[in-house]
Amino acid sequence: MGREEQIEEREVLDSIFPDEITDISETSYRIFIALDVLNYNENAEPALIHLTVSYPPDYPDIAPDLSLSFPQLAPNHPHLLFPEDGPLLLSSLEETINESLGQAMIFTLISTLKENTEDLIAERQKAAQVEEDKERAKAEELENAKFHGTAVTRESFLAWRKKFLEETEKIEEDRRKEEEEHMGKKEMARSKEVRLTGKQLWEQGLVGKVDEDEGDGDGERDALDGMERLKVAD
Repeated sequence: MGREEQIEEREVLDSIFPDEITDISETSYRIFIALDVLNYNENAEPALIHLTVSYPPDYPDIAPDLSLSFPQLAPNHPHLLFPEDGPLLLSSLEETINESLGQAMIFTLISTLKENTEDLIAERQKAAQVEEDKERAKAEELENAKFHGTAVTRESFLAWRKKFLEETEKIEEDRRKEEEEHMGKKEMARSKEVRLTGKQLWEQGLVGKVDEDEGDGDGERDALDGMERLKVAD
């Protein structure tokens, strides 16, 4: 009875999955299951998984032997790993298997496995997106921080004001000292100025120069006349 049901089920599956099913032996076969998930690469082929089915002699009164893997030449999905995820996905079929004992169940198992695998991938994609959004938000926060100064508080303002007044007072004090030093130097220069006597002015030739400049030549003629008179007197 079991073998007849196995052959009948296998023929039904062949009509449903003509290009996806491949015989391994008389009692075992492999089915390609295409996953409808958001692809990480728009140009990539759809992600696939292999479900290998083996009929024990008493199937369908007992569960079939199942195993999962990636097709060797098909692209692997980044959020699905084999053999690590195999036990998890197969265990998700236990309830369906228990409910289907005594009747053909492979098509139901394929549908359930496809749905559970897509849900697992979608859940991991969502978690990865959340982490990516956190990292992006953190990066944006750090970038925006470059364009904002430190928030001003009452304490920080008072500290800035105190420092500003101290620096202003120091600048003003330095300016006063510089002015005082400059005025002191000028006063010292004035105090060192010496007024020349008439004799010193005459000896240095300054009197004649002044007379010449002021008299436009009259001083020179007067000097000559004086010298002539001195000769006559002698």
